[in-house]
Amino acid sequence: MKKITLAVLLFNLSFLIPVKADEGMWLPLFLKALNEADMQSKGLKLSAEDIYSINKSSLKDAIVQFGGGCTAEIISDKGLLLTNHHCGYGQIQAHSTVENDLLTNGFWAKTQADELPNPGLTATLIIRMEDVTAKVLANVTDGMNDAEREKKVNEAMALITKEAIKGTHYGAYIRPFFYGNEYYMFVTETFRDVRLVGAPPSSIGKFGGDTDNWMWPRHTGDFSMFRIYADKDNNPADYSKDNVPYTPKYVIPISIKGEQQDDFTMVYGFPGRTTEYLSSQAVDMIMNVSDPDKVKIRAARLQIWNNDMQASDKVRIQYAAKYAGLANYWKKWDGEVRGLKKADAITKKKEFEKEFLSKVDADPAAKAKYGNLFSDFDKYYSQYTVLNKQRDFYSEALLGIEASLYAQSYKEVIDSMNNGKKAADMKIAIDKLKASAAAFYKDYNPATDEKICAAMLKMFSDNIDKTQQADIFELIRKKYKGDYTAYAHSVYSKTMFTSPDKMLEMLGNMDKNYKKIRKDPMYQLMQSCVTKFFTDVRPAYNDLDAKITALNRTYMKAMRELITSKKYYPDANSTLRVAYGKVNGYYPKDGVYYSYFTTLDGIMEKENSLVDEFMVSPKLKELYRKKDYGQYADKDGNLRIAFCASNHTTGGNSGSPVFNGEGQLIGTNFDRNWEGTMSDIIYNPDQVRNIVLDVRYTLFVIDKFAGAGYLLNEMKIIK
Repeated sequence: MKKITLAVLLFNLSFLIPVKADEGMWLPLFLKALNEADMQSKGLKLSAEDIYSINKSSLKDAIVQFGGGCTAEIISDKGLLLTNHHCGYGQIQAHSTVENDLLTNGFWAKTQADELPNPGLTATLIIRMEDVTAKVLANVTDGMNDAEREKKVNEAMALITKEAIKGTHYGAYIRPFFYGNEYYMFVTETFRDVRLVGAPPSSIGKFGGDTDNWMWPRHTGDFSMFRIYADKDNNPADYSKDNVPYTPKYVIPISIKGEQQDDFTMVYGFPGRTTEYLSSQAVDMIMNVSDPDKVKIRAARLQIWNNDMQASDKVRIQYAAKYAGLANYWKKWDGEVRGLKKADAITKKKEFEKEFLSKVDADPAAKAKYGNLFSDFDKYYSQYTVLNKQRDFYSEALLGIEASLYAQSYKEVIDSMNNGKKAADMKIAIDKLKASAAAFYKDYNPATDEKICAAMLKMFSDNIDKTQQADIFELIRKKYKGDYTAYAHSVYSKTMFTSPDKMLEMLGNMDKNYKKIRKDPMYQLMQSCVTKFFTDVRPAYNDLDAKITALNRTYMKAMRELITSKKYYPDANSTLRVAYGKVNGYYPKDGVYYSYFTTLDGIMEKENSLVDEFMVSPKLKELYRKKDYGQYADKDGNLRIAFCASNHTTGGNSGSPVFNGEGQLIGTNFDRNWEGTMSDIIYNPDQVRNIVLDVRYTLFVIDKFAGAGYLLNEMKIIK
């Protein structure tokens, strides 16, 4: 990595000065220059080098991107991982059957030989990160259009990453920051043998369920444990019985001393996506159109799934992970709308834009470059909002029909065969379809999907202009008199896509059978919807999206040039970040204050034996009755469950380690409060809180509840 002097770095970043307390998701690469002094003034005892270093082992070497969508942390010298229960939920569900229901009962491997493999699950570590902006933009000129610019950028990124990992087993990727004004490369090491070690029962790991999701106070024991395995040389390898536990460069110590009000906290992980620098037009679209539409669609799907899951244990297990995934952002979007309204987000954005435009108008050179920004935003968003609505209903409603979405996976093969392309590589594609069939049908119930089909088609028809609907909708109006239930019943009674046996038979001789598949009513439903979307909607959407992205890039550049009193951290984009704040409660509304921690008393207060989400294990109740908390009780003799703090987090931070000032693990991040979910778009320091599972409750469940205290022998626990 090219060496940059601190003086030069500070000069380049001199526009980054004050921001709201505890706001920001910071690149570890720049902590020394931007954040170290502030963090240490608030209680950090580590140096920036202790957090991120490429010259010695540091905290970064124990932070794992788990499965691409969560974070995990290494807590033993045998590669033991701690993450959230909801992050490992899909794997726990995959190992569950009606006869051996790990979701309900929990799972603890008594020996390493009992740990369960998870095909496809990965754990990725960051080796180093590097500013490659100059290299990426070397051949980009001001006169290029968006397509030309993107082509040059992509070509450069491909060459840079190829060169960076030449002769190694590492991977690399480059991400744009500040809408493409800067680019950073991340060199990675990805492990492919990750095994399930333990998970509490859902009565602990999912306590409160959807009712408590995104809420505070919280009492969910949201954790699970996995282990990274490597080959004999400690390198990544595919699953093998010969693999051994990974020996990490750094192991995170665990503190059971506990946290107190106003203590320093730091979250280290892979936040997924934020859009803090959007224009007021974009926020208006999200708050008043897009989020409400997606909430409405998902609510309908969830209601149908829930009814069928309540009626059948088989369906409950089949749809458990899918339901949890769908419900998560359904509730988040609902809270986001409420939070944006409470924060008066559009007004705040317009006030900032007014300040920005005053700077533009005062500078003739700036006015020449940036004077048309907001008239262009107005013009583009008037069209974009319509197309985005169609896209939302396509992705959330039409693609919510599972059999239709599954039929889409056959489209490339069918089209290739229809065009006479019967090359040897078609066999590879067909083999992939055979392999995917088992996974699809394992967690699929045709009767449930038929109800979804009828509901989603009707919802699409009711909300999207008829001129923008696929031909199949006109057929339903004419042949079925607009009765979507009757149409769905007809399709599901005739289609072969609901039958694994029929589809495997078709795949066995695709040269002959592909024409039959083309005539299948489910395939025809899919084909009609896909053709309309990809012919009419997607090209226009992508064109406008590219124009808005280019505008955002210009707006971002202008903001940083003209408003130098604001500290600009990059939006989250699933890259490694540090957020810091303090343990703190908050006032959710007038006259109400929420304390910063919860205890086992609250679980007993919420217990309801008639509601699955609030059932409490008899063993946990017995431990509570005896107050048998061991070394995990606080100074008052209570067992704390969770705490909240003011760290700026988002999706992807699930499972992230939460550290005290000494760099010791005090908890696992697992959620945000509902009042603060708007923090992906606008930060409100009085309302935004991240929710953390107290590590003492995690250890208590492992030790006292599960009887898996042998795992604690691997950990470095500080009392």
